[in-house]
Amino acid sequence: MDISLNYGKTQLVVTLPDDLEVRVIRKPDMPLLDDPVATLEASFAKPDGGPNLADLARNAQTACILICDITRPVPNGVLLPPLLRALLAGGLSKENIVILVATGLHRPNENEELAELIGDPWVIENFTVANHFARDDAAHVSLGRTRSGTKVMLDKRFVEADLRIATGLVEPHFMAGWSGGRKVIAPGVAHAETITTFHSARFMEHPNCANCVLDGNPLHEEQLEIVSMLGRVSAVNVVIDEVRRISMINFGEVVESHMAAVDHVRTYAEVPMPERFSTVITSAAGYPLDKTYYQTVKGMVGALDILEPGGTLVIASACSEGMGSAEYVSSQRNLLDMGAEFFLKRIKAQSHAAVDEWQTEMLLKPLRAGQVGLYTEGLTEEELALTAVKPVTSIAEAVAEAVAHASNKRVAVIPEGPYVVPRYRPGT
Repeated sequence: MDISLNYGKTQLVVTLPDDLEVRVIRKPDMPLLDDPVATLEASFAKPDGGPNLADLARNAQTACILICDITRPVPNGVLLPPLLRALLAGGLSKENIVILVATGLHRPNENEELAELIGDPWVIENFTVANHFARDDAAHVSLGRTRSGTKVMLDKRFVEADLRIATGLVEPHFMAGWSGGRKVIAPGVAHAETITTFHSARFMEHPNCANCVLDGNPLHEEQLEIVSMLGRVSAVNVVIDEVRRISMINFGEVVESHMAAVDHVRTYAEVPMPERFSTVITSAAGYPLDKTYYQTVKGMVGALDILEPGGTLVIASACSEGMGSAEYVSSQRNLLDMGAEFFLKRIKAQSHAAVDEWQTEMLLKPLRAGQVGLYTEGLTEEELALTAVKPVTSIAEAVAEAVAHASNKRVAVIPEGPYVVPRYRPGT
């Protein structure tokens, strides 16, 4: 049989023997909006929490809109034009509206990539679009410290705006539980000091710092506290299906509206499974998430709940931009030089994580769970040696080897990777 995995901008087709017992795990069919723009405009008038957009715009002289960076397939070309038109209609001038790319500690998005990210030439031509730079001290203001001691520094363009709006995709996130909402603010436009504090092992090693978990998640709770320190923020939240059509879109107060989106997507993104599998095939969700190996780790972690202990996980990721940041490459070298046990012991003793070190830390989870194989055409031999997993040149051959080793022909396939989180639920 043939299976298709999200891979780069296309699909990777893998032929598996017909005698395997293959279970393809994907979201149930999601409801789709006939007119997402009309739905969003209606939400401006009747928000999920907080004042309506017209009142907010009427009482503001300046506005800052956060958008996710290129790693998220947010349909900005759909949501930004009606949002901006509503702000103009409310009396704001286009010169006083800034669209800020919430890069966190990722690289900036510029030139053609920025145009792709915005998705509408009218927006690019008429409004200021800028990148957040987490290491630019002068670009941030301090809001004090959280109860746990995190020094909160956020981009002054967002903090000082009269009207603050965070936009983003709501999908499973392997640290914060769900992406979007408060996460677009922190780490999205937070200073490196803030990000490296709440991405330290003190947070990351907590068992509730995991996919689809909000209750008791220390990272989520820290983000909510940061939002409360900031004051009034609104949000536009988007939920998409497997082929990236819009299933839900709303506007409202950042926490309440985000939770409404989480309630919608949770039903589809979390898939209960009555069994575990000794062989699991997954993806890194395809473009744009699988541009780097750094982001590929999300796909590995997302599948772990249905992997039999000691089983084999095979992931496909284009890695068209290579490994990721220089800091991440350094962290991977440290892992290989020190070994997993000493690496983890060292980072647990640190008050702050090194930049991008948290992704190496999360990689330890699949490495502890079983064998991990990586299919990619985007990494050099030198880079493959830094992945800490086994490179495979054929997914079909890797699966055949895993099936033979386990003496078990049951194979799970997750074509959409980390956007679907299968849960082991006996009896379902």
